[in-house]
Amino acid sequence: MPPRDPNSEKIIDFVVNKRNGIKGLVDAGIETVPELYILPVQERLEPNKILTTDYIPVIDVSNWDDPKVIESICQAAGKWGFFQIINHGVPLEVLDAVKEAAHRFFGLPNEERSKYWAGNSPTETVALKTSVVPQAESVLEWKDNLSFRCSPRDLESYPLWPPVCRDEVVKYLQSANPVIRKLLEVLLKGLKVEEINEAREYALTASPILNLNYYPHCPNPDLTVGVGPHSDISAITILLQDDIGGLYVRATDDDSWIHVPPVNGALVINIGDILQIMSNDRYRSIEHRVVANGSKDRVSVPIFANPGADAIFGPLPEVLESGEQPLYKEVVFSDYFKYFFSKRLEGKKAMEFARI
Repeated sequence: MPPRDPNSEKIIDFVVNKRNGIKGLVDAGIETVPELYILPVQERLEPNKILTTDYIPVIDVSNWDDPKVIESICQAAGKWGFFQIINHGVPLEVLDAVKEAAHRFFGLPNEERSKYWAGNSPTETVALKTSVVPQAESVLEWKDNLSFRCSPRDLESYPLWPPVCRDEVVKYLQSANPVIRKLLEVLLKGLKVEEINEAREYALTASPILNLNYYPHCPNPDLTVGVGPHSDISAITILLQDDIGGLYVRATDDDSWIHVPPVNGALVINIGDILQIMSNDRYRSIEHRVVANGSKDRVSVPIFANPGADAIFGPLPEVLESGEQPLYKEVVFSDYFKYFFSKRLEGKKAMEFARI
């Protein structure tokens, strides 16, 4: 990465080193987008790249055992890698409460928020961050996030989590866990896995992470990116959107994008790299990106169902039993995780780490 200009270094110091985040920069009253946040022209999401003729499926899962529901989920995972679910059983008031909690946390004075900055937090299980890897990125993302590690052992740190949002985070996590379990049961059944035993569960969901993502309003969102194009490294991701919108998914046409419109009460589900690898490409982890809003502060709440740190994953034996050749080698999740977060987001390039 080339050296930054002095003004960009000042912004890095304010946003990262002084723990203000992009929220602090917006609160300071900036009226133009700093150069550090301006995407090269070829990387911007231009209107002519947005497809209006395709859409991501919305699936009613009120009856998980309905063969049509199972077929719809597996088909969506193979074709799109993304779908929305409704009638999933998580109460609307729980969804609304965790979104409100995100706004409450990011509405705190900076001196209160910064107590939880990564490396400064009272516990490693909660960390406030900005962008992805700001020290390694030539262009920063217009996003801060408060990240919670949520394994049973991590939850013992609950008393050290921010009081303005911890109850809502735990309640949402508890309500979403059965949905995550049902989704994985359906998706693995589509791969001829009849039962998720303890070892499989560890390789899928042992280390969940929940983020409160915050995208403050932006003076010129067309120049920036809320989150750059990437696929998730999870097994699956369960995303709660607010009503503002801004999530786009790469279409089957490589240079086009599809908006994922907010649906009240819905959860957005996407396949992560882990499940694409385990399925030997039957399911697809698809690139997605987020655009900030010019007038409103946007929040979203993803839960990443991640393997245990020392879990080893690769194509499932059930997938390969007919003689199909594996496309990926076996990988330790902590190695994949470190590789992914060692550099800026680059689409799906992280998967080359596991590819044979």
